[in-house]
Amino acid sequence: MEYRTLKGVGTAQLIIRKSVFIGYASPANTEEEAKDFIARIKAHHSDATHNVSAYLINDGKNFAVRHDGDGEPKGSAGKPVLKVIQNKGLSNVVVVVTRYFGGIKLGYGGLVKAYSDAASLAIENAGIVEVYETERFEVTFPYNLFHTVKSTVEENGGRVVGEEYGGELVRFTVETRKGEAEPLIELLTERTRGRIRLKPLFMRSF
Repeated sequence: MEYRTLKGVGTAQLIIRKSVFIGYASPANTEEEAKDFIARIKAHHSDATHNVSAYLINDGKNFAVRHDGDGEPKGSAGKPVLKVIQNKGLSNVVVVVTRYFGGIKLGYGGLVKAYSDAASLAIENAGIVEVYETERFEVTFPYNLFHTVKSTVEENGGRVVGEEYGGELVRFTVETRKGEAEPLIELLTERTRGRIRLKPLFMRSF
């Protein structure tokens, strides 16, 4: 299964009509990891007016969705944060937005916008990555085919993730998305007129 998630933890801070909103976004591979992250933020901001949270876990094996408005008017906080995660097409993500009330009420629409903006900025600052299954193979060839092999791999969705140089031969370890190795191998064989040796390796998640 392919999905989009976060590179790491991202934070953002907004001040809206004297209220401070601090967003935290993090990858979470399980519901337990998401809950632990929320608990840590709540402990760190135990003096805050609200610690609103949402997470979405879906990696093809585990599925969990939850949002918590932490006392804000119903639908004005946790749900908008979850919608930000969903609208960005993300999975295995947890977001917490902490609010320190500044004395001026924002109204329902103002709360929705504030929590959404803080969540979105925290996610953007965390960075988004794609997770997908890959497969690898080894290709061994003479030095005079170096540029042909390397350019064919790089121009057709592959990555050279390992290089070994011997007396007369070069060996590349090539990685592609699952399902893309076979057409790349066929193209390499064609462009080198069969003057390569191939060995399949293994699949993994990236």
